[in-house]
Amino acid sequence: MDKRLLEILCCPVSKVPVRPLQRQELEALNQAIGAGQVQNVAGAPVSAPVTEALITTDRKVIYRVEDGIPVMLPEEGIGTLQLTDFPAAA
Repeated sequence: MDKRLLEILCCPVSKVPVRPLQRQELEALNQAIGAGQVQNVAGAPVSAPVTEALITTDRKVIYRVEDGIPVMLPEEGIGTLQLTDFPAAA
């Protein structure tokens, strides 16, 4: 992802900046998706694995990236509180 784009992106709701999801965070997210335990903010189940994503710097919301394009729609965000095995902040 373009570093300049990443510098200006933020959560559309909280305005908190975002950063790329780290490998261990992505693995934990996809494990929960595979187990059928993940819903987006709108309450719809997330069933497709995520290959790339952004997370708010406060680690509360994840936004997927599809074909290099961040999907920054509020209802498409994935709250991290539902992820029981999500890695602790580094």
